[in-house]
Amino acid sequence: MSVTEAAVRPLTPHDPRLAPWRAFLLANARLIRLLDEELRAEHDLSFAEYDALLTLASAADRSVRMHALADQVVLSKSGVTRLVDRLVADGLVERGQCPTDARGALAVLTESGLARLRAASRTHLRGIQTHFLGVIDEPDLAIIERSMSAVARLAGPGSSDSDQCLPDALAAGRSTGR
Repeated sequence: MSVTEAAVRPLTPHDPRLAPWRAFLLANARLIRLLDEELRAEHDLSFAEYDALLTLASAADRSVRMHALADQVVLSKSGVTRLVDRLVADGLVERGQCPTDARGALAVLTESGLARLRAASRTHLRGIQTHFLGVIDEPDLAIIERSMSAVARLAGPGSSDSDQCLPDALAAGRSTGR
């Protein structure tokens, strides 16, 4: 049976094809919880905060529009607002205005935020090594990457760094190739 045929055949609650989905959900939930616990214990930083700091550090000028940050860290708009509020209160992020679109609010990584991210990255990478890479056979990593990349592509595009300060309508057009 091809992948296309399997995708067309309707699922039932007891379909054995649901086993990989359930395993993915369980592994994801447990892994995120473990990584969160380690970051909190060693750096007083949640996984979501770490993820936001990493996203900002990876962006041009270490800044990202708030809506793009919400897309990239998989939080709701209000969740990102509260997250950024906490990071601002801790001095790890500053709010800014987009120079080319006055309506665009930016989250900007501070030097203190970058230093905190660098310190926490050792813990985070150790956790990935221990809880993910350490339990998966090397040949399976390429399969997982290929499979999850296909799922992500099908699920739709996220925001890109290149549309940080374009008005939302223009940014949407650029990310869809219009």
